[in-house]
Amino acid sequence: MPVFKAPAPGFSVRFSPFHEQRLLAAASQHFGLVGNGHLLVLDLAAAGPGGAPAPLFAFPTSDALFDCAWSESHESLCAAASGDGSVRLFDVALPPAQNPVRLFREHAREVHGLDWNPVRRDAFLSASWDDTLKLWSPDRPASVRTFRGHEYCVYAAAWSARHPDVFASASGDRTARVWDVREPAPTLVIPAHDHEVLSLDWDKYDPSILATGSVDKSIRVWDVRSPRAPLTQLAGHGYAVKRVRFSPHRQGMLMSCSYDMTVCMWDYRKEDALLVRYGHHTEFVAGIDMSVLVEGLLASTGWDEMIYVWPFGSDPRAM
Repeated sequence: MPVFKAPAPGFSVRFSPFHEQRLLAAASQHFGLVGNGHLLVLDLAAAGPGGAPAPLFAFPTSDALFDCAWSESHESLCAAASGDGSVRLFDVALPPAQNPVRLFREHAREVHGLDWNPVRRDAFLSASWDDTLKLWSPDRPASVRTFRGHEYCVYAAAWSARHPDVFASASGDRTARVWDVREPAPTLVIPAHDHEVLSLDWDKYDPSILATGSVDKSIRVWDVRSPRAPLTQLAGHGYAVKRVRFSPHRQGMLMSCSYDMTVCMWDYRKEDALLVRYGHHTEFVAGIDMSVLVEGLLASTGWDEMIYVWPFGSDPRAM
């Protein structure tokens, strides 16, 4: 399967919800501390030099990029989260000179997370180190709403796969919070971990199930109807859990990546929850995704500047 060398350390990968062979990636020089960012769109079916996927679109930015997200309503539109506090919209059907098509500058610090609403499809969220989240519409010049309540950096946001107005956020204040866009304050605050919460995601089959990943090296799975204690805790990573993703095809399955340089697949409902551990990266793994269109197709990227795409159950390094 395809292996691609990025121009800088990788931070995020996202499969297109419209094209089976299209992958979006965000990378940043010097591990995101200083330097430029790179937004890439890869065609997994079109091999370039050495058999690697050919980039359909490559756009350098003046600051680091920490996350990216495809539009759920327009096949060529995507968003990127920048270290300068901006959110940038790109249309990959247009040449680089005509991009970004929109630049939002409202956050006071780095934008670390993005998520596009998969139900309503007309809006997306940004999560920032300025302790806030913002709701955006591609057609509006300014944010629709700002959500305040976290007491430290907000690292990630995730829309519910079932409820168009519900999302959750992960923060360095050690909480996960559940919000309704129609309400100014969170509807639920979960003291999720004893250390910073870096990532979270909703189960695609059960709208009450939420998974959180933390600096404490663990993943916890919560039922938001009864959040006093987690349903289960998944232990197996050796360092901070950077991202978690639930499978769009198999209930109970989730994917995680860590600063321990591994990617893990889990089924939280099983006693032996760890299904497989992949050790194909040689540096921190910062981005993962599972394809909605192709069951079992996985992707990861890390600070080793590599982007891997492979089917579940196979070796990511097998070309």
